[in-house]
Amino acid sequence: MSHDLIVFDLDGTLVDSEPLANRVFHEKLAALGLDPAIDEARLAHDFTGLSLESCFRLAHERYGLALPPGFRDDLQAETFRRLERDLQPIPGAEALLSRLRGPRCVASSSESDKIAFSLRRTNLARFFSPGSLFSAQQVQHGKPAPDLFLFAAQTMGAAPEKCVVVEDSLPGATAGIRAGMQVFAFRPQPDTALDAPFKAMGCRLIRHLDELQTFV
Repeated sequence: MSHDLIVFDLDGTLVDSEPLANRVFHEKLAALGLDPAIDEARLAHDFTGLSLESCFRLAHERYGLALPPGFRDDLQAETFRRLERDLQPIPGAEALLSRLRGPRCVASSSESDKIAFSLRRTNLARFFSPGSLFSAQQVQHGKPAPDLFLFAAQTMGAAPEKCVVVEDSLPGATAGIRAGMQVFAFRPQPDTALDAPFKAMGCRLIRHLDELQTFV
């Protein structure tokens, strides 16, 4: 497959941060009175792939929670503590990145400091050049809008149709398709129902990062 740029999502694609971050988020919302029927799995389903601001909006609109002053700082501080202690790369990420040739970047819903921290903590930062890490903080609309991917492509000097996106979330995959890019949906656990929307959009499904070598 001919391409000029590979755009990687971060959380759940290169680093295994989502279970850690979702657990902390659930604990913090539970302390504010989150309905006990909403477990970590439900929270992950609702929040995965979204920016922090979008998650806060959902917590208020969908769960009816008023987030107090200081909630963001408290959440971020505890999330960073868990990441520092437990964060690991996704299996196959280091091997894949070490074999890839050509431009690549990260375009993530996470905030810039968390992107940089996560890559350093997992020893993956060395595979990305300065100026190739992009955050939803840098655009007006985060995923599932295409803004972040289009911004990353433009900054890296690549045409959208010549970009390959690697994503694990539905909002992220949707953003890639809307940007006019070829999307590989990283779905390590087969699930017919959950995989169906990715297939319907035209994504190529992969179960392990090693499979990308066949295409890129």
